[in-house]
Amino acid sequence: MQTITDILGPSGPLAKHVPGFAARSQQQDMAEAVTRALQNDEMLIAEAGTGTGKTYAYLVPALLCGKKVMISTGTKNLQDQLFHRDLPTVRKALGISTSVALLKGRANYLCYHRLELAEGRRLRPEQQDQMVRIRTWLGRTVRGDIAELSEVPEDAQIWPQVTSTADNCLGGECPVYSDCFVVKARKDAQSADVLVVNHHLFFADLALRDEGFGELLPGVNAFIFDEAHQLPDIASTFFGSNLSGRQLTELCRDALIEVKTEAPDLAVVAAVGGITTKPTRNKEGVLGKSVAASITRLEKTIRDFRLALGNDVKRAPWASLDENAVVTAAIEDLAESLKRLELDLEPLAVRGKGLERNWRRCLELRIRLDQFLDGGSEELGIIQWYETHAKGFALHMTPLEISETFRSSIDKHKSAWIFTSATLAVGEDFTHFSRELGIEDAHARRWDSPFDFTKQAMLYVPPALPAPNSPEYTMSVVEAAMPVIKASGGRAFFLLTSYRALNIVARALQGTIDYPLLVQGSLPRGELLDRFRELGNAVLVGTSSFWEGVDVRGEALSCVIIDKLPFSSPGDPVMQARLEAMRERGMNPFFDYQVPQAAITLKQGVGRLIRDVSDRGALMICDPRLFGKGYGRIFLNSLPAMPISRDVADVQAFFRVEKGAEDKRVEENGAENSAEKSAEKSAENEGNMKVRP
Repeated sequence: MQTITDILGPSGPLAKHVPGFAARSQQQDMAEAVTRALQNDEMLIAEAGTGTGKTYAYLVPALLCGKKVMISTGTKNLQDQLFHRDLPTVRKALGISTSVALLKGRANYLCYHRLELAEGRRLRPEQQDQMVRIRTWLGRTVRGDIAELSEVPEDAQIWPQVTSTADNCLGGECPVYSDCFVVKARKDAQSADVLVVNHHLFFADLALRDEGFGELLPGVNAFIFDEAHQLPDIASTFFGSNLSGRQLTELCRDALIEVKTEAPDLAVVAAVGGITTKPTRNKEGVLGKSVAASITRLEKTIRDFRLALGNDVKRAPWASLDENAVVTAAIEDLAESLKRLELDLEPLAVRGKGLERNWRRCLELRIRLDQFLDGGSEELGIIQWYETHAKGFALHMTPLEISETFRSSIDKHKSAWIFTSATLAVGEDFTHFSRELGIEDAHARRWDSPFDFTKQAMLYVPPALPAPNSPEYTMSVVEAAMPVIKASGGRAFFLLTSYRALNIVARALQGTIDYPLLVQGSLPRGELLDRFRELGNAVLVGTSSFWEGVDVRGEALSCVIIDKLPFSSPGDPVMQARLEAMRERGMNPFFDYQVPQAAITLKQGVGRLIRDVSDRGALMICDPRLFGKGYGRIFLNSLPAMPISRDVADVQAFFRVEKGAEDKRVEENGAENSAEKSAEKSAENEGNMKVRP
């Protein structure tokens, strides 16, 4: 019988059946550790450096262990990659029929009921075209997963209108429940041996279970979390609560639709900026007499409250608005409007399941807002804060810590719990990650990248830059980066730690570099990456969304420039509260939280550079604190070992060597091709001579 090491070895089934597979000792060792954890119901924290092949290192044991395994990923993109590419590849190579299933949140599946409602609505020309595409796709889709329909952008405004959420789903009372794509996906999930979900769905399930509403996910025997470094932040979101302007606006829109659909005798008609109603009498009395006015009023108070919060896009503690009379009055009006709509929808709930759901939804949102307004949460370990967007807002109640809550969930499931990522440790230390999740007693292992960074990469830290908090810092970074960009021939990611810096850098580079410039926000993320790969010499300027989950192999990405060490904003309200709580417990929040968090984030950005055994590139970290502060050594020790220089001439020499090697390869290939052509010509002539009489 083959061992895990044999299976992943140079003569194993993966080497025979997977193109480009390379046996790696780190991968085999990690697979053995995952196997032990699965067999013994252990907790394992596994950091696997770039190129280890951690996906196969946990997929092979998961498919062979004989248990029901749930694999959770940080993003839907990786979730799709696992299910549609990696799992079929491994199953085929192993020659096994272990059943697998994919399950996403309900908003990722087309909803027949919502589609029918949307088709009765006036749509813009663009949305009408998208609706035609959706209808055509509906005739051929089996899963109803909207990711299948690439012709309609993922962020298209039509999708929220034809998919459901926990707020507006009718559940078992839906008239097309038996055909529901979500129901079918859940049935597949219940019968599968290996289930692929994402972190958001996993925590949504935990939160719902804690509130007593039931389970979204079927019970499993083992849990594997890929991209596990994202878990603490995502958990904080789901173990708290929030109320957004979008939720309230969608309630108004859906209430209008359901009144029109389930109570047509009320003669509700659409109008610009609201609705109008012609009230009629029946045995329940005057129904709908004020529902139009209530919806219109709520829409107005949503807008008024957003205006009261100011024009800036920001995140701040709710307590900072205690003395703001305008905000206080605006949120009181919002609460009163929501209460008014709830009272008006209650008697209409008997008209149909859609109206009943809208009334209950209104009630739930009103209770959530009342809880937020009650305040007094700090002593309960809850942080109250708000954020504003260009046109919207959100009110949050976030737990100060999630370690106890998460640990209690683990203790309820005596199973294997495996957490893996390329960035979990600070140096060799896993304390920061394990403490945040309350899993200090887990086994922790790390495997270095099999790539040879000492030969494939170098680190350049420019000298004489001003302090990162100085007004001229970002422009100084641009000036220092210009010769590096020229030396690399473009082919660079310029990663920034703030949108302000992104805008400064983008403006500074525009028209001053000889390479195509791609800027985050100018196109969807996927399109930007496609353009970057196609162009081959572009400079891509981005912030947090390009620090992780981006895989550009080959020469198109040969330089990564990072403006400063990625410390979280000290003005972030959640960060402020957590740091203060740590001070009160006698801890050092800077060294116990901020430094390790930033070191892990930096590792994510650095991980974009070397993605394959043949990749070669230069890393530029501009922050002078790497050498000017004692804690700089913590960051340096967290990076792969590579040559370090403070002289830009070394970067230029690095790329000259690369160019020389490439020219030599081209020359050798040219000579080889010429020799082959000469040989082919000689053979052709020789053959011609032989057949000639």
